[in-house]
Amino acid sequence: MLLDCIKAFLVGGLICLVGQVLIDRTGLTPARILTCFVVAGVLLGAVGLYEPLVRFAGAGATVPLTGFGYNLARGVRQAVQERGLLGAFTGGAEAAAGGITAAVFFGWLAAVLFRPEDKS
Repeated sequence: MLLDCIKAFLVGGLICLVGQVLIDRTGLTPARILTCFVVAGVLLGAVGLYEPLVRFAGAGATVPLTGFGYNLARGVRQAVQERGLLGAFTGGAEAAAGGITAAVFFGWLAAVLFRPEDKS
């Protein structure tokens, strides 16, 4: 178990390191970097390169945004196998529904508890 935690920490840390380097060394905005991470996860998942990383690092590969993209690609692939072309439109949303729901719920909860205001 300790080795699994170390692998997850190292892989997740490397993904975060790439993001930090992109923030520090490029003119990309954080939103564009996050989008690039999701797209990279989709592309790497679609060609089968992200699956070995997930098997190796577990949560270190599935928790960052690249893992969200990988989850979308995996859901589309599975849905296309089961339902054909319609699965290409529904599979990603079905696979990521739990994560999307959690993000919306906890975002709402934070807004209710902390009453955000405009920075003027």
